[in-house]
This record gives sequence, C-alpha cells and structure tokens, in this order.
Amino acid sequence: MRAYDYALPEAAIAQEPVEPRSSARLLVALDPSGAIEHRRVADLPELLAPGDLVVVNDTRVLPARLHLRRATGGRVEVLLLEPMSEGPPDAWQALLSRSRRVHDGDQLFAAGCPVVEVGERLGEGRRAVRLLDPGLAEQVGEMPLPPYIRRPLADPSRYQTVYARRPASAAAPTAGLHLDQDVLDGLEEAGVGVARLELVVGLDTFRPVTAERPEDHVIHTEAYRVPEETWAACREARRVVAIGTTTVRALETVAAGGPLAGRTSLYIQGAYPFSAVDVLLTNFHLPRSSLLLLVEAFCGPRWRQLYSLALEEGYRFLSFGDAMLVARRR
Repeated sequence: MRAYDYALPEAAIAQEPVEPRSSARLLVALDPSGAIEHRRVADLPELLAPGDLVVVNDTRVLPARLHLRRATGGRVEVLLLEPMSEGPPDAWQALLSRSRRVHDGDQLFAAGCPVVEVGERLGEGRRAVRLLDPGLAEQVGEMPLPPYIRRPLADPSRYQTVYARRPASAAAPTAGLHLDQDVLDGLEEAGVGVARLELVVGLDTFRPVTAERPEDHVIHTEAYRVPEETWAACREARRVVAIGTTTVRALETVAAGGPLAGRTSLYIQGAYPFSAVDVLLTNFHLPRSSLLLLVEAFCGPRWRQLYSLALEEGYRFLSFGDAMLVARRR
C-alpha cells in the first residue's frame, strides 16, 4: 500500500467549504497531450461539449450522528449508516462508540427520552439499532462530518448537494458539493445533459484500506439505484462525466452486468476495465483510501503528479477541498 501513500500536510486539509460553491478550484487534466489547466468548477460548462452527459449522485445526508446516554448516564455516540434491508420499521445499521459496554436491548436517551434501542452485532464494528422516536432522532442528530474536519459547520446545508433528494447516506458525495444552480443551468445552456442516480454512502467512507496488498481489501456493500432513463442517456452520450467516485461505482456496477438497483460491492483498483465512465470530477482523497485506488485505476500513475502539483499550487484537499477533472486512461 506504500504506492498509495503521500505526504498530506495538515494545512492542506480544508476545514470549511468555499463560497460560492462553484468557486472551488479545478485542476483539469483532459488533454491527451498531458497539458494541465487551473480553472474553477464554475468553468465546467465550457470544459465539456454538447452531447456530454453529467451524472450526479443525488443521495441526501442524514443528520446521522446522535450523542446519546445510557440509562446509567454513560455517553454513547451512534452513527447511523443505512436502513436495514430486513427487520422492523426504523431499523438501521450503525456504529457505536463504547460498543462493548452496550448490550442487546439497551435503550439510549436524549434529554431523558428514549431514542434508540440497541440490537445485535453485525460484524465489522456495526450494530443493529431501532429508532424509537425517529422525529426526535432527526431533531437531535448532527451532520456526520469526517473526523479530520475540526470546525463546526455554521450551515448544515453546505454538507448537502443542491440536488439532494432522499435522506439515506452517512456522508456526502463530496464532489457534488461544488455544483450550484448556476453550473447546472450553464450545463443545460451548453447542451450538456444532467442525469441522476443514487448510491447510499455508507461504512467504507470511514474504513481505510488496511490490507498490505490492495487486492486483499474487502469493500462493504452499498445500496444503489440507476434509473432506466439515466442508463439510457449514458448509452447515448458522447462522453459520460461522473461527479464523484460513488457515481462511478454505481455506473460501472451496471455496466458490468449488475441490475439497475441493488447492492454493490464493486471494488475498483488496479487495471480495472472501465466501460461506462469517460471523465471524472472528484475531490483530492486521503492516502491509502479505496477512493484513491479508484482514482489511480481511472487515470493511472499520473495521479501522483496531479496530487503533487495540487499541493504545490495550494489546492485544498478532502471533503471541503477543491477538485480535479480527469479523463480515463486509454
């Protein structure tokens, strides 16, 4: 995994989003000659061409981090990951702090009111939980910002895309945070289509690649749905431009023969044979992460040059950072 390591200075990690959204910097590597441009996300409509199709992940982030207490007074943090595919209504997969001290059947409270009942262990640190009062859970929940963001977010909507729909994810599809209505309108005016899909961002956002060999890493499954009209538009498009790695995984799952809706465990790394996505807009990712492995598979070893240049030029990294627009290696 040392091949996917790089020095990431603390000062390069963005602690808050830029305003407006589309003023984020964009490192552009689309030219087959290797030429690189420094632009803004606001320039996306003029960087693409009529007949291109931009595909976004319109999942919405839950206020999924709950600071609760046991009946004895001990604090427990619950991070809701995604609804259980089987079980009672309002049953979720979750991560719990101090999980060893919490037993099946324990109730967790906020302001003296029961909010969550804890269930069985599901493996990989996950627990089944049931929301006893979903309304209260949403009221007391916080946006589950990544641990490297240490400043509170003044406006929680800045951790949502402007086109977010169904609340289901434990983290934002962060490349989409850069798109605003002006960019979307500009794409339409430029003859560039925009289509939607959903991939529920879950556990793997929080799990680093710990295996020494990348191929030994096991990726957790995530729910996805690609509407028929989106898949039809992809087949007709001049180029498919994926906004974020989650969009790539959903589209490439279907391209590999998967159904239009289900769960995907697609792990993209190495010499992966991409067949759906031609261009990727993505943030700059953590070292040794599965997201970085996907980027390397997409654009090849050039990722290291692009990341080094971004650091030299003062680009901001990770969830609230800047982005790059890269073509698939041929």
